[in-house]
Amino acid sequence: MITKEACRLGREAARRLARRGSVEIAPGLTEAEFEEIEQTYGFEFADDHRAFLTEGLPLSGPSWPRRSGKTPWPNWRNGVPAELRKQLEWPVEGALFDVERNGLWCSAWGQRPSDPAVAIDLARSHLEQAPKLVPIRGHRFLPAGRGAFGHPVLSIVQTDIVFYGTDIADYITNEFDGGHISADWTPPPLVPFWSDFL
Repeated sequence: MITKEACRLGREAARRLARRGSVEIAPGLTEAEFEEIEQTYGFEFADDHRAFLTEGLPLSGPSWPRRSGKTPWPNWRNGVPAELRKQLEWPVEGALFDVERNGLWCSAWGQRPSDPAVAIDLARSHLEQAPKLVPIRGHRFLPAGRGAFGHPVLSIVQTDIVFYGTDIADYITNEFDGGHISADWTPPPLVPFWSDFL
């Protein structure tokens, strides 16, 4: 069961997005659709993300990047499975790019193998153990997990990771209204591994 606070956050995010008037929003996902998505892609939505998508499924607008003409919103109802998988794999693939091209190596992984292919394989096995991140829009992510809510939204490009909202509702304001996170905001406990790059 989703808590009142998780529902409040998700609904507030949906209201803020709907007020923008620049995003096509389809009817929200049903419980059966959530079950199918989670089974197909191997994760569970966080409770506030689930509440957001229950209120309405963003489909298009504004494009990302603006000149691309493509929508950054994951179409969980009718999207192309390969594209949805690619969005879900974005954080891990970006980190692997940094392992291969930029010398990234986490001390918790032990000594880096001298063979680049072995290093990539070992890094991938460690990254597969990291918490799953679920795209909200483009390269903005929330951690997966039933029972979780109120996590900051992370903007992830390889291992360049920054906060993009103190929670899902704050994210919508920051993304579309040019808001920013207050300098005195203290983040809650963060997502293991991914938060190490903040």
